[in-house]
Amino acid sequence: MKRIEAIPLRHARAPEADFLVIGSGVAGLRAAIELSRHGRVLMLTKGHPLESSSSYAQGGVAVALSEEDDVAIHLTDTLKAGHGLCRHEAVQVLVEEGPDRIQELIAWGARFDKIGGKFAFAREAAHSRSRILRARGDATGNEMVRVLMAQARRQKTIQWLPHHFTIELAVVERVCRGALVLDEVTGDRFVLPASAVLLATGGAGQVYARTTNPPSATGDGMAMAFRAGAILEDMEFVQFHPTALYLPSSPPFLLSEAIRGEGGQLRNIKGELFMRRYHPAGALAPRDIVARAIWSEMAATRSRHVYLDVTHLDPAFIKRRFPTIYSTCLRYDIDITEEWIPVSPSAHYMMGGVKTDTTGATSIPGLFAAGEVACSGVHGANRLASNSLLEGLVFGARAGLAATAFARRGAGSSLPLPSVRDLDEGPLGTLEDADKLRSSLRRLMWGKVGLVRTGSSLVSATAQLSRWARAVAQPFGTRRDLEVKNMVQVARCIAEAALWRENSVGAHYRADASELTRSGWSQHSRIEQETLVTGLGRLRTLRAEAGSRKG
Repeated sequence: MKRIEAIPLRHARAPEADFLVIGSGVAGLRAAIELSRHGRVLMLTKGHPLESSSSYAQGGVAVALSEEDDVAIHLTDTLKAGHGLCRHEAVQVLVEEGPDRIQELIAWGARFDKIGGKFAFAREAAHSRSRILRARGDATGNEMVRVLMAQARRQKTIQWLPHHFTIELAVVERVCRGALVLDEVTGDRFVLPASAVLLATGGAGQVYARTTNPPSATGDGMAMAFRAGAILEDMEFVQFHPTALYLPSSPPFLLSEAIRGEGGQLRNIKGELFMRRYHPAGALAPRDIVARAIWSEMAATRSRHVYLDVTHLDPAFIKRRFPTIYSTCLRYDIDITEEWIPVSPSAHYMMGGVKTDTTGATSIPGLFAAGEVACSGVHGANRLASNSLLEGLVFGARAGLAATAFARRGAGSSLPLPSVRDLDEGPLGTLEDADKLRSSLRRLMWGKVGLVRTGSSLVSATAQLSRWARAVAQPFGTRRDLEVKNMVQVARCIAEAALWRENSVGAHYRADASELTRSGWSQHSRIEQETLVTGLGRLRTLRAEAGSRKG
């Protein structure tokens, strides 16, 4: 994968800013570019600015730009994949504004793959048209981040503050006024004021023992928004990617769905092709169906994996089309042009998150969210492949515009900024064995709140998570401890929402309650704090409005 040049630190001390953007993936960068036209922007990132899931996105970006496609077809495919729980208006925004956002990216220098001078559109599961744009074969996210980072660096009103962990949102009288931040190097804690704050912190895959997400995906934005009083929605919908490399000695590595789009086949441990037994589309069935089919085959054959087979495809084509995947597997002594690839499902993407409207506004004035941390209703119960990068572009730009409009109104500008002591609400503690708790949490979530769930497994998980919640219900002074606290928070929300939804739909599969049309199936789950108290607080799960039944 091509290396992206790191951004130099432009300042010795944190500058004042009109807007705080927390996170530096596609959504955060696009939002920052929009905000930079209207004021000073400070981008906060824990660790390095390039530590985002966006940079690792392989498959591509879905957009209706080909001659055989149009936005109405893209909308229908997205609604169908979402199993009736997408918000129609959010999907319409995505597919209608998506082409302009992609053309804008191309104008800024994005180089998507072409064949004969025309864009090489690929097809992935559940897409009825070839609409997936890709870059350098399987490095699309990396290319998009490269271009957005370069564009952001041209804006003199954007500054970066890397290696700064955002601990809490500064909320006064229900208005977000800034954030409490930890300097990861010095350990200093300080409050940064802002006229508006935009969350673009990504997902929470690290709450699971097997995940395609980078180590930084610990659900920080969802956790801090919850503690601040924001509504979290549809947290039970966690997408498990069907095909992650399975090797006992290596972490899961994503094997793009585009491989199956190009003709890759799935075989069980006996070498049998099995997907036609589960869905007419075979290996190109929707992700939730493919993942559960693999899970079933693993159980039936008592194996830890199945195989992804591309040995029947032209080796030169494979090397050219999937250079990152080919070279990565080769490092683990697997030549995918000659050998079947051992794969199994891994936690991949959060469809749920901080509830927003189509402008990125959350339930807290002054707080906006975009990208995987947010739940705009685009994905419903199961994300259509390659819609996530487009979502980051479209809703990142929209959230930037909405945050600008909020700041212009001056709402909450007269409210006092809370101090560090006000936000900490107590002395700093230290987790006795943070690594052990983190590992135990990930195993619990994988085993009891994973791809296949039951009422009894969820009851057991929520009980244990409640006990861990009490153990971390205090302020902490290190990134490691704070991440574990956030992981417990988010895991608890996922488990509570999964326990509430007593039916199977999309990525949420209850082995003990499989009827899709059970009463209330089309409702969205909502979780918020019952009372704003110190620590993690109590959870309240509510039914919300019905999802879209169109498509």
